[in-house]
Amino acid sequence: MKKIKCLLSLLAIGSAFSIALKAQPASAQVAYGSYVGVGPTVGLSNGSQVGGVVAFRYKLLETPVSFRAQALIGESTAVVPTVSYDLPLNWQTDAYLGAGLVLAGGDTASPVGNKISFALQPGVDYVVPNSNTVIFGNAIIAFDAFRDDNDTAFSVQGGVGFKF
Repeated sequence: MKKIKCLLSLLAIGSAFSIALKAQPASAQVAYGSYVGVGPTVGLSNGSQVGGVVAFRYKLLETPVSFRAQALIGESTAVVPTVSYDLPLNWQTDAYLGAGLVLAGGDTASPVGNKISFALQPGVDYVVPNSNTVIFGNAIIAFDAFRDDNDTAFSVQGGVGFKF
């Protein structure tokens, strides 16, 4: 009888370990989705330039990927569509790195240049708890962004968005 109790105890402990090892660890997922927002932008290359930004994010469900687009309005306008990889830092905060294009043209430079160019976009999104408000901030680094001198453009923008 003593051997049967010992065997049953070992079986129960083994089963518990087996179940525990099969369980997946919990991972934080961003608690919000898509948004549209507005705010200021500052172009920091080829002379500084202050303007406005209209930002849009569409979050793909159950994947750490988002489609983003920003319109930077300064002395000229540029549109920057990107695809980003999103890394949740906690339930309200999401850091990301996007890659895409700067769509700009004309003789006058926008905050991110005046030429179609490749862009990287690191940034952070923060959802205000118990609300539909998102606070966002990012930078855009546009490579070979100016027609005349082929320099890199750099802009910083941030603002407030409404999540949907």
